[in-house]
Amino acid sequence: MKILRFNDDRIGVLIDGDRVADVSEAITLRGEKGPQRVMEQVIGEWDATYRSAFETIVARGEGVPLDSVTLLTPVPRPSKVLAAFSNYLDEPDRKPEDVVIEFFYKAPEVVGPEGTSHLLDIGPVYVWQPEAEIAFVIGNAGRNVSEANAYSAIFGYVPFVDISARGMNRRTQFLPKGQDSYGLVGPWITTADEVGDPHTLNVKSWVNGGARQDYSTSMMARKIPTQVSWLSRFTQLNPGDVITTGTFHVGLGPINDGDVFEIEIEKLGKARYNIKADGPRKEPEFRPGHTQIPNATPGFTRVE
Repeated sequence: MKILRFNDDRIGVLIDGDRVADVSEAITLRGEKGPQRVMEQVIGEWDATYRSAFETIVARGEGVPLDSVTLLTPVPRPSKVLAAFSNYLDEPDRKPEDVVIEFFYKAPEVVGPEGTSHLLDIGPVYVWQPEAEIAFVIGNAGRNVSEANAYSAIFGYVPFVDISARGMNRRTQFLPKGQDSYGLVGPWITTADEVGDPHTLNVKSWVNGGARQDYSTSMMARKIPTQVSWLSRFTQLNPGDVITTGTFHVGLGPINDGDVFEIEIEKLGKARYNIKADGPRKEPEFRPGHTQIPNATPGFTRVE
């Protein structure tokens, strides 16, 4: 099932790829709970309550055209958004065991389809790049989840865009990757049972209609069960948490003010986003781990 949010915070299910069934009536006290708590409840009580409730409403055959609704991010403000570092075999001699597993926090103020990522004018930034990634959404709370049980902790999957400000030498990823609107999530969450193996999917992206990334999740170095197990050693995973899995760096390029970015993942859908930037256009080529930035400031970059 494909679960989405739309219009004035309604909850919907996508039918046949082009219609939306409003299933909001299945959720009590939505206004009192608020958008994020509603989605956490749907996700956390999916098998016990909401799967059957939603199926009953969908069976009525009612719905409105998808292009008549305004989609919102399917997870309004996750308690955690965690992103994997450099987790793909995008170098000729790279092996999975060469990739150190590590994550960083993204801001929970995520952006939904047709929304806008705002790039503040920060002088030391060399270029901004959007990274197209597959993310998974936690369904069951857990600590110390084994790899064997990892898939039981996952509710579903969603396309994710990790906006990255390249070229700053900082102690953390707060400015390079952790600012508000640097995480783009949507169009909807596809439940895990509809996806099957998440390591066999094609990921594509475009800027202003021009092709950028085009890769398979089969090239992921540290697979999703390993990620779930590793993360749950150090932090509680909760329903609605979003974990994005890294990207294949071939095909990355700049984004600037006025650009339109699109992401599409096989079985998971396609979403489009707008870019607003305050400063000058920055268009140099940049490949993480390869590009040497001219006139880079030694030490830690100072940003006032």
